[in-house]
Amino acid sequence: MPDTEAEDLLRRLAPQVLGAVVRRYGHFDTAEDATQEALLAAAMQWPADGVPDNPRAWLITVASRRLTDLLRSEQARQRREDGVARWTLPEQRLAPAADRPAAESDDTLILLFMCCHPVLSPASQIALTLRAVGGLTTAEIARAFLVPEATMTRRISRAKQRIKDSGVPFAMPPGDERGERLGAVLHVLYLIFNEGYTSTSGPELHRKELSAEAIRLARLVHRLLPGDGEATGLLALMLLTDARRPARTGPDGGLVPMAEQDRSRWNADDIAEGVALITGALPRGPTGPYQLQAAIAAVHDEAPSAEATDWPQIVALYELLRRTADNPVVALNHAVAVAMASGPRAGLDLLGALQADERIAGDHRLHAVRAHLLELAGDRAGARDAYQAAASRTTNLPQQRYLNARAARLAGDR
Repeated sequence: MPDTEAEDLLRRLAPQVLGAVVRRYGHFDTAEDATQEALLAAAMQWPADGVPDNPRAWLITVASRRLTDLLRSEQARQRREDGVARWTLPEQRLAPAADRPAAESDDTLILLFMCCHPVLSPASQIALTLRAVGGLTTAEIARAFLVPEATMTRRISRAKQRIKDSGVPFAMPPGDERGERLGAVLHVLYLIFNEGYTSTSGPELHRKELSAEAIRLARLVHRLLPGDGEATGLLALMLLTDARRPARTGPDGGLVPMAEQDRSRWNADDIAEGVALITGALPRGPTGPYQLQAAIAAVHDEAPSAEATDWPQIVALYELLRRTADNPVVALNHAVAVAMASGPRAGLDLLGALQADERIAGDHRLHAVRAHLLELAGDRAGARDAYQAAASRTTNLPQQRYLNARAARLAGDR
């Protein structure tokens, strides 16, 4: 199996393995460490020895054995320090998993709700879930939160400790509590999908394995809560957005903006499913931000061409969306829609307020949008400078190349 396929398999299995180990032994924090060691062992052994017939069971076995070692080591340390054994689990639960077959159930959804336990702050819920369920590295999560990696490491460690100290059982929360956690769960899945659709850094524009995992988990949540409009809206949004992925890059891996994409390459089945989901959800009750974003995505996806896009409808939907949350990215997208509907100067006027918003003032997206609108308005020099500013602020290489190429083309046309 090629290395990339093995990596995809390990990423997909990681939350399942962690869930199985936590269900069997508890000790969430130590189980996470043991699971990471099992994944590392697989990454080193499988390329040479081949993938086992049951890779999930292999990983659970290795992780369970390592967990047993870690727990026994901790028990010995406590005995040395305190002179008394302070063991929190029955002794028989420490038997290595090799003696028992791994259960076939997928505990990923339980793990997802566990990471969103109310003992954690919202930021810690998101960070822990991105680490344990989404498979992102601590460095990637730190970039998403705009904090140093060391800060994020401490935050995740504290979150795991709080989960351990809470004594929360590894099981789906009851109905009333499940609803309270749903907002954090949906937000986490949204962030995982976004990291997959446009990576914060690296040589590839997207990481399809993350987007696919977010969609898989969103389907599980939707199946669990079929009447929840926002769970439905999030799944629809993911499908409608991911449908464009095949056309987002050219043969050389370079970024292709939506206006220039070959729409025949968009995934028609995902679009049809996403449109059906959001069409069914909108009339049922209160309309939340995920439903509105899905409605916007549907307008884009159903347009036969960029020129035929119903921009006034998109403007109206963004104005509704802005009422639900003070989000600078939504405001930025609203400015683009206004520019497309009413001209670039109208959009540029709206960008002025965003330039004073510290949450997005240094983000490459603001500078990229400003560059695009300045180019449409005929200010080629201003557009070139803005493209260069945007390129200097992104760590995603395809985005850098695209933005630098736009700036170079404008410089060459002088």
